[in-house]
Amino acid sequence: QILGKVYAVLSDEKQRAVYDETGMVDEDAEALQDGRDWLEYWQLLFKVTVKDIEDFQKSYRNSAEELADVKAAYMNFKGDMDRIMESVMCVDYTDEPRIREMIQQAIDSGELPSFKAFVKESKQKMMSRRRRAEKEAKEAKKTKDELGLGGENDLQALIQSRSRDREKQMDNFLAQLEAKYGNSAKKGGKKTSAKKRKA
Repeated sequence: QILGKVYAVLSDEKQRAVYDETGMVDEDAEALQDGRDWLEYWQLLFKVTVKDIEDFQKSYRNSAEELADVKAAYMNFKGDMDRIMESVMCVDYTDEPRIREMIQQAIDSGELPSFKAFVKESKQKMMSRRRRAEKEAKEAKKTKDELGLGGENDLQALIQSRSRDREKQMDNFLAQLEAKYGNSAKKGGKKTSAKKRKA
């Protein structure tokens, strides 16, 4: 919580200026409340780029870690390839022959038991899984094209655009509240000061 407050103060120019001048922090400041940009905050703490993900995929593929994950998924799901393919990281339908071969080698060497769901899987079930994956890939590509996302910078631009839109909406909302309640608050303040004069 303390680090969150420090970050909030240092990232807000107004708060930082007040702190630099007075050495004090306004505990009621909006930056310390729920109005903070959490996406920006977490991206600052945990910077993950598309390149980081691609590098991880390259190092994970055909690694001992992937083999262990495939074996664990095989045991957990009793040889059900639908669930195995869904649970192993960085895998899509084009990797199924490679995953199948890994499992088969482990079965042949006696590391894994032979489950009926794996050994006697029907061609129809395999084709159904492949069609479903291809359909999902097409839908993902269509959505990506509709949103105009081609890379990391496009995604950042989209996020920033939506963030600006939300800021404008919030500013408009606050302006409406100020217009509606701003005048009566000033009148209330004058009445209070008038009461003090009478006393």
